[in-house]
Amino acid sequence: MARVKRGVMRHKRHHKILKEASGYWGGKSRLYKSANEQVMKSGQYAFRDRRAKKREFRKLWIARINAACRAQGVQYSRFIAALAASGVTLDRKVLSEMAISDNAAFNALLASLNIATPAPTHSLSAA
Repeated sequence: MARVKRGVMRHKRHHKILKEASGYWGGKSRLYKSANEQVMKSGQYAFRDRRAKKREFRKLWIARINAACRAQGVQYSRFIAALAASGVTLDRKVLSEMAISDNAAFNALLASLNIATPAPTHSLSAA
């Protein structure tokens, strides 16, 4: 049976990890053990944040649509409900882009939905 020496594979494995960790601060880019720990942790962050990014963008789109609706005196929730009722299938990403880059088209869409703005139900007078 031939003797197996593992130096070449170990060097390749370490080199691969250190290459992935290049740019990390301090020993995390130079020491194998620290670099390996940080590369594994970075992979966990990347996995988590690929999902978090989708949530963050949806929040951003909703905030933009809400701002454009409020400028026309319409609540976001009423706007979305009217879209669903009328059968418009534009998603929030497209609506947000429309509100930013083509405000006239967004306002026309808003006007075509005929959203009734209810009168305020509360009064400030003391009874």
